[in-house]
Amino acid sequence: MSSIYLNNLNPSERIALVEKLWDIQQGKCFITNEPIDLQLHISDLDIDHVIPSKLDGKDDPSNFALTFSSANRSKQASDLNLARILHAFSKIQENLKKKEDRSPNLDDILKLQGGAVYKIRFKLKEDKVSYSFSSLGRTEIISQDVYIDKLSGLKYFFAVFPIQYLHHDNIINPRAIGSNINKLVDEFYSGNPQLHVSLGWVDIEEENEAEIKIFDGQHKAAAQILLNTLNIPVRVFINPDRDKLILTNFRAGTTLRQVAFDKSVQRHLGNTLYWDRVTRYQEELKLEKDNFDFSERQLVSYFKGESRELKRYILDSVRDAITRHAENKLIEFVDMGGRAKEKPLSYSTIEKTFYPFFIYQDLLDTPISYKLEDGKNPRSLETEQIVRLMSIIAEELFIGKFDLELGTFKIENRIQNGENLPLDHVRAYRMVKEEILHNWLKFIGQIIQNHFISLGIPIDDKKLFQNEFSDVLWQIITNSIVNLSNLPLWKNNSLAVSVFGGKQNYQYWHSIFTTGNSTQGVKVLAEPINLMKLQQQ
Repeated sequence: MSSIYLNNLNPSERIALVEKLWDIQQGKCFITNEPIDLQLHISDLDIDHVIPSKLDGKDDPSNFALTFSSANRSKQASDLNLARILHAFSKIQENLKKKEDRSPNLDDILKLQGGAVYKIRFKLKEDKVSYSFSSLGRTEIISQDVYIDKLSGLKYFFAVFPIQYLHHDNIINPRAIGSNINKLVDEFYSGNPQLHVSLGWVDIEEENEAEIKIFDGQHKAAAQILLNTLNIPVRVFINPDRDKLILTNFRAGTTLRQVAFDKSVQRHLGNTLYWDRVTRYQEELKLEKDNFDFSERQLVSYFKGESRELKRYILDSVRDAITRHAENKLIEFVDMGGRAKEKPLSYSTIEKTFYPFFIYQDLLDTPISYKLEDGKNPRSLETEQIVRLMSIIAEELFIGKFDLELGTFKIENRIQNGENLPLDHVRAYRMVKEEILHNWLKFIGQIIQNHFISLGIPIDDKKLFQNEFSDVLWQIITNSIVNLSNLPLWKNNSLAVSVFGGKQNYQYWHSIFTTGNSTQGVKVLAEPINLMKLQQQ
């Protein structure tokens, strides 16, 4: 909303106000906290209300702030105090992405405000737990009632803890904090109450200090901390069965759908549960920690009561290893939450194409340690080769070709409206639409299988990637992807309405690739896909 006060200022009065605000703000932008040079930046500065007029903010210098114009116009909230907080979080996201290629978690937010520093000593007697915050100079003894959950049998208490004593449990909850936290920050900033407390756990031993580990409600805790709340209410489980907490959190995000876990996070939790069972198997059979001379099937047979779940955990472990592999170049172009408009692939698409096509879906009878040191272990080979395939696709279609800033939002509509988009960008976007990728990845699988057959090598198509690929085969795979990407249809803007407009089903694109025509009879390819020609260099 415009300012009557500012509109009535003459140029010299406005400059004087700029200088006054610059001095009050110690020469920094109110939103970004970055230095302002009044000579270099004078044409790129805004004066704005800290509290908007529509929220009863005063229209006078006491409610004005000096900001960079770019920051003010792209701010995520009309209230500048809130905009400053949200900008600070976006900078954390940017820095972690640049330095460590990851998103922030609760630990990052805690440490930003001086949290996650201390352990704490507890005294547990009957139905009371006592402690003190002596590391902060607060020596008074605090006692809380201990309750027992009648269904689970777990003991717990409620308390408010300074953030210096809180730590993030990234095993039970590996979930990153995404931009959706902005809504929570806005909610709490508006004065609306937190409806659910965070959940934590602690191992209490009389002689030892312990960390309070937060494993649920991290977004709510992080939102409060970003708003400079330095004491957080927590429900703390005492000496819990940690496996039970991991499994409960896993089921909350999968079977029960109580937690909005991304699929990739679910797979990571499944991986954690799998290796927990491996460790338990070793301990209960009195095996050394480095002894993996047992198979997936033996492991599942041992834990008979959870055979279905354990098979799922094993497959989750493979998926997780591929997704988090340091050399997987495609993951940079995959949106893990499935909601962004910048990245061309969703994790859901990866789960419906690469993983069911190329990961062996049953249990292995070979020991987990089989040929592990030679790099020819079936699961390791499977993982490494799927990662290599994904990276080849990234190199040929995306790296240096797909512009993440241009993104995917309404690409076909923009083409229909005459916008001139880079052809390589459009091609990459089109080729990995789920129904299209589904079809041509199957061709790649057929090409790999045919290569082994041509050499007289019997092969189980369900275990395709557990067979070592030769350099010749990798060249054939690369040729096939390059030749597919050179098909004229990907860069044909006239197909934006008839073929690429809207989501089609798998059969629609199967018809195009195998006949040259769509199911409606539209001529799309000059000739059907020929797998032999596709492999030629």
